[in-house]
Amino acid sequence: MRREFLALLFGLVLGRPALAEPAGPLGLGHPASPEQIAAWDIEARPDGQGLPPGRGSVREGASLFAARCAGCHGARGEGGPADALAGGQGSLATAKPLRTVGSFWPYATTLFDYVRRAMPFDAPQSLSAGETYAVSAYVLHLNGLLPEEASLDAASLPKVAMPNRGGFTADPRPDVPAGR
Repeated sequence: MRREFLALLFGLVLGRPALAEPAGPLGLGHPASPEQIAAWDIEARPDGQGLPPGRGSVREGASLFAARCAGCHGARGEGGPADALAGGQGSLATAKPLRTVGSFWPYATTLFDYVRRAMPFDAPQSLSAGETYAVSAYVLHLNGLLPEEASLDAASLPKVAMPNRGGFTADPRPDVPAGR
């Protein structure tokens, strides 16, 4: 199922249906190759599985954030045209919760995964693994979760203790595999 979804997604990005047979009724499309699918199969899981090699520091992330992220998220992650990334600790149980990386997100690997896939907005997937670790480190620092001298890599990122890690519950539906 996952392979078919990725093939369909890849086809949509290219502007043609990836799952259609070339000899289909419209004569459009072709099956996605394993290499094409692998290029989009970049999931980083909470336990760190799927994280690529690389390393990035808070200091490196500060300059990358200023150049590539601050225009949308504010100089210190306070928000702007796009959502705030920092702040909001202690606000989830209030009438006006501020859902940020530091107040709401349960896993630091989710931040890495999202930045890697979708950011910066004008050039998704343009950051290297090291740059993605650096930006993630800086955003975690802005939330008080990493000291200024910290660096992140595939071993250290999953160990970052997010404040809301226990704030989510497992999906109770019997047809959903455990851990999803």
